[in-house]
Amino acid sequence: MRVPLTASSPETVFDALIEARDRFGDKEILEDQDRKPLTYTGLIRAAFVLGRKIAALTEPGERVGVLLPSSMGVVVTFFGLHAHGRIPTMLNFTAGERNVKAAIQAAGVKRVLTARRFIDQAKLEDLVAAIGTVAEIVWLDDVRASIGLQDKVYGLMAGLMPKRFRARTDPAAPGVILFTSGSFGSPKGVVLSQWNLVSNTRQVAQHIALKPEWVMFNPLPTFHCFGLTGGVLLPILTGMKAFEYPSPLHAKQIVELLPDVKASILLATDTFLNQYARVAGADDFDTLQFVVAGAEKVRDETHHLFNTRFHGLKLLEGYGATEAAPVVAVNHPDRNRPGSVGQVLPGMEWRLEPIEGIDEGARLYLRGPNVMSGYLAEGDPERVEPLPDGWHDTGDIVDIDEEGYISILGRAKRFAKIGGEMVSLAAVEGLASAVWPEGRHAVVAVADTRKGEKLVLVTDRSDAEVARLTEWARDHGAPELAVPKKIVRVAELPVLGTGKTDYVSIQQLVEMDKAA
Repeated sequence: MRVPLTASSPETVFDALIEARDRFGDKEILEDQDRKPLTYTGLIRAAFVLGRKIAALTEPGERVGVLLPSSMGVVVTFFGLHAHGRIPTMLNFTAGERNVKAAIQAAGVKRVLTARRFIDQAKLEDLVAAIGTVAEIVWLDDVRASIGLQDKVYGLMAGLMPKRFRARTDPAAPGVILFTSGSFGSPKGVVLSQWNLVSNTRQVAQHIALKPEWVMFNPLPTFHCFGLTGGVLLPILTGMKAFEYPSPLHAKQIVELLPDVKASILLATDTFLNQYARVAGADDFDTLQFVVAGAEKVRDETHHLFNTRFHGLKLLEGYGATEAAPVVAVNHPDRNRPGSVGQVLPGMEWRLEPIEGIDEGARLYLRGPNVMSGYLAEGDPERVEPLPDGWHDTGDIVDIDEEGYISILGRAKRFAKIGGEMVSLAAVEGLASAVWPEGRHAVVAVADTRKGEKLVLVTDRSDAEVARLTEWARDHGAPELAVPKKIVRVAELPVLGTGKTDYVSIQQLVEMDKAA
């Protein structure tokens, strides 16, 4: 099935920035907690100047590692690399030394850009030392200190005639290399073209009318596609001001900043939105038009918090994948259907394929202008594995109704086969959430000699008991197979830097507990 997208010629990322300035005028477009905003021209000049310095240290077309938090600095660096024909490779500084080094080697990165202030504040000295064994560390502090009068004059000229100074690239050329979250296994290198990124912003803007006077507040990291496209490219390319905040963990500081910066849209995951709602005062969200949640399922408890504490504020759940740049579907402020992730964006095709043993829902495949060029080939950084006929297998089990609303039923990988029956681990997590709505829960499957696999619930509820789950299942007609026979209680569930549940660590924790 195809949903039409308003005709738009493919553009490169930097040309889309130039076009945005021409369309919206030279307004303030970017700010962070240092409170020294940049206009479109200021951003373009800064990108040319910094990018020229980086270009002197790198080769055309080189994949350059970026290890920075959400800030004006990472945005200038991103556009600076594009201005001079380099490819940003965004590194997840929360992924651990082994995964970061693996990502660098998988992408063929020779140099990594970072900043001393960030490394000091985040206490990442050990990570930088580890990176230094596989790539050269380039300190942006030193690069900026070397900027002289000649560089500034160059920036002034480039700001006046950006299309004469920027490197010529193809919209189909790589726009960024990102790595999947690794929620269910090792991260994969995703190559998104420049047009993948730009088209996704066009799709969102066609789906929801965004006003240039709005402010997008982004606390999500730019190594996560939701933070990069949703929190940086979408606002800047559609005329909205982007406010970048370096960590989604600072709940109190974030809710205090929202009214101060007159934030109109807040992006976050369920984990963080739940925290923000708990610490926010009654008027802290008054300037918000709506809130967008993605990357993980929004719990009923989070919806309830927003409905009861912030009357009239829409919490819009969406759905995306790094491979789709990332937004696939999102609810609309005027057509919000809680429990679904909204309607598929314009310009995307989708198809469903049934899975043997699973009666409800089917496997979702996607194709469209925002769907990636392909994955980095294992063991060969220069080779990109293209998608078969352009179709991406999401691995998600979904249901799509007659109006095009998607309901996520689970991951194909997140089903257990118990006594010959397929059981959705996501559905079992929903059962635990119904019994203990204020807790955080994860369910994994482990091998079982009798029934093939068995379910284990990992929860932060110290009072969780199997008997309570069994009682609820019996009273509500849930099958006995869906009740975990073992519970592992933890002080806090492991999460990734994006706030998503870290199922790899949870599986390891359960296996270790089983072996003990």
